[in-house]
Amino acid sequence: MLKTLLRDSRALGVLAVPLILTQLAQVALTTTDTVMMGLIGTRELASGGLAIVIFNQLRTMGVGLVTSVGNQIAAAAARAERAADESDGESDGGSAGERAHDEVRSIVRASLAVATLAGLAGAVLMVLIGQALTWLGQDPDVVDLTQTMLFALAPGLLPCLWFQAVRQFTVGMRRPQALLQITIASIAVNAGLNWILIHGTFGLPRLGLTGVGIATSSVYLLSFLALYLSAKRDEELAPLLTLDITKADATTVKRLVGLGVPIAATYGSEAGFFSITALMAGSFGPDALAAHTAVNQLVYIVFQVAVGLSHAASINVSRELALGNHDDARRLKNTALACAAAVMAVVGLLYLTIPQLILAPFLDSGSDQALSIATQLLVVTAFLQFFDCAQNIGVGLLRGLDDTKGGFRITLIGYWAVGLPASWLLAYALHLDTLGIWLGLLTGLATTALLLLRRYSRSLTRHEQAHTAPAVA
Repeated sequence: MLKTLLRDSRALGVLAVPLILTQLAQVALTTTDTVMMGLIGTRELASGGLAIVIFNQLRTMGVGLVTSVGNQIAAAAARAERAADESDGESDGGSAGERAHDEVRSIVRASLAVATLAGLAGAVLMVLIGQALTWLGQDPDVVDLTQTMLFALAPGLLPCLWFQAVRQFTVGMRRPQALLQITIASIAVNAGLNWILIHGTFGLPRLGLTGVGIATSSVYLLSFLALYLSAKRDEELAPLLTLDITKADATTVKRLVGLGVPIAATYGSEAGFFSITALMAGSFGPDALAAHTAVNQLVYIVFQVAVGLSHAASINVSRELALGNHDDARRLKNTALACAAAVMAVVGLLYLTIPQLILAPFLDSGSDQALSIATQLLVVTAFLQFFDCAQNIGVGLLRGLDDTKGGFRITLIGYWAVGLPASWLLAYALHLDTLGIWLGLLTGLATTALLLLRRYSRSLTRHEQAHTAPAVA
């Protein structure tokens, strides 16, 4: 049993580790932004944190629209591989390979078309949400700064989603290595641009919080260009990558949208859950919102381990099912959960033993009230992150089965029917304030995780029965 788990963990890690490191490097961008905002002041951290929450809400939903691209490409490549093996090098094998390449090209064009539409629509919606913040009980001074930050972030959504579309293509082809190099380089560029634009060095105007938004948008554009050029230099990827979205096949676009909308809704459901809780935290004042922002950023960092494992498990499920290996697909659930649990245990121990050191980069040492609130929240977070990771892995596993609607329905139950009412009850009715919000988050995430993992086991069994029944007959 242990030997099998270690072997499966190594196999999963081949794809998961580069993705986890890439995710951690990507979150370092927003972490850098958060640290820089905290250095400006508590009000700027609260305002910028609220802007990032809104940006992440729309970005996450846009990413969801193209997330199925990796699964579709992985399945097409696996079918071609299987056909080639069965043909033993005959001409049919070559034909199957060419058909797979045509399918991949069509998926890439369609994904970029979807990303373009989502990026434009999301940028407009981002600005409109900023204008409505005063109606949602937020401090007027915080809202003014948040709106300027959103104007600077909005143009970055389009290249951000282009990057994600090309990223899914490289992951589906099992060649994600360039992602890590590009994202690490973007951290340094982002930090440098932040410092220059915030403080107005080299004769540039002193932009403060707005400079953080401009730097982030610029880095998203540069990252997309770097990933595209890297893929075009890859002999295997270059023939399959094209930016001509005018030739996108309508049927393929429709298929991706059909798979992507439930994924976007699922991601949006989770992000919306956290966005609403940010607004709830803001109702308790700037210190509570600053503490919520700092701890939420820590959760977001650790969450990237689950995202990498989820993507890797999802791609591998699609591949194993295309190859007819249902037992391997079943073991992937336990392997991914075991790897996530090991990491979460170590991180949770750090939260419980050295909370002030963990929070130091995010909160000004003079903000005693914010630091006290954040320290309480870390205790809840030490347990919450187990369920947060498990539910994300569950969503990825279901995506590998092309069961994207089921995941969305479950998140509606876990987040909105259980988690949000629990947060309201604990925060307001029982007067636990921000601590109550996070206890409600814990309740919602735990419910969602259990329901998702149960559905995967049942759906996989039905999938296996459906694909083995003809052979038995």
